[in-house]
Amino acid sequence: MLIVGTALGASASDSSPAYNFLNISSSSRIYGLGGVNISLVDDDIMTTDQNPALLGQEMSGQVALNYMHYIGSSNFAGVRYGHSVGEHGTWGVNLQYFGYGSMKETDETGSVIGDFSAQDVAIGGTYSHDITDRLRGGINIKMLYSAYADYSAFALATDLGINYYDPERDLSLSAVVANLGGQVKRFNNSYDRLPIDVRLGWSQSFGNFPLRFSITAWNLTKWKLPYYETGDGTNKEEFVRKDSFGSNLFRHLVFGIDLISSPNWYLGLGYNYKTRTDMSTYSRSFISGFSLTGGIRVKAFGVGIAFAQPHSGATTFMVNLNCSLNDILN
Repeated sequence: MLIVGTALGASASDSSPAYNFLNISSSSRIYGLGGVNISLVDDDIMTTDQNPALLGQEMSGQVALNYMHYIGSSNFAGVRYGHSVGEHGTWGVNLQYFGYGSMKETDETGSVIGDFSAQDVAIGGTYSHDITDRLRGGINIKMLYSAYADYSAFALATDLGINYYDPERDLSLSAVVANLGGQVKRFNNSYDRLPIDVRLGWSQSFGNFPLRFSITAWNLTKWKLPYYETGDGTNKEEFVRKDSFGSNLFRHLVFGIDLISSPNWYLGLGYNYKTRTDMSTYSRSFISGFSLTGGIRVKAFGVGIAFAQPHSGATTFMVNLNCSLNDILN
């Protein structure tokens, strides 16, 4: 478990390493906007993995696929579908697979005795309801299965979200309580916590200016998020603990900006200070913490991609394929 948790990033220091895959978005658009965004109002069903209240009737009949090449030999993939219920409700289902490749298995002396694989699977169901013409609430229930070598675990989790959207000002405000729940079956005698989190989000464009700005605050259950700066990453320099007010503040914030001049394409840029500083113990690159996304839509089909480089040895790439079955059948 520790190996897999490390592969998922240094965020494991903030919560249980067993379930940090829950913090990895399946949306290329969200991933390219910093990896966390709960307030982006769009008709792309993949964005709803961040906030169940973003699921709406405008997404009825959508099916979307995602694939991501993550750090090392990790590869993630999934599918998501949504359908309207009555005049005010929408339900959705999703499946996500997280595979971490093959790893060396050793005995207590450190001798290699073989290989083993590790994977996580999340199966979820979502329901959202329009409370008013501007306010929507949603719930997502997830079943989580993990298998690492000869060990396995099962957990249940839920996300609760709410979104306020003013179309006249293109103003979106959201709040989410993510990953409530716990393990039903443990790996062994120890209990692994889910990364329970409280998040707040704001997204807005201004007038005819074709840029939308987003700020997402996350990890709000814990103010202090210190990290250690190691200079050039060699053993020659001592670790320096960073725990100032400004450092803690910005490690809670994710910034995104996307160009929305056309409904048929978009471009986006994100910055996640926590991702950049988490990589301070590795060989961090100049663009660590930054991410890019872009996408096009042609009639009933859409394609989105995202790119990020947490550190110089880890280039991550994600692609989404989206299809509106209603547009094809009508």
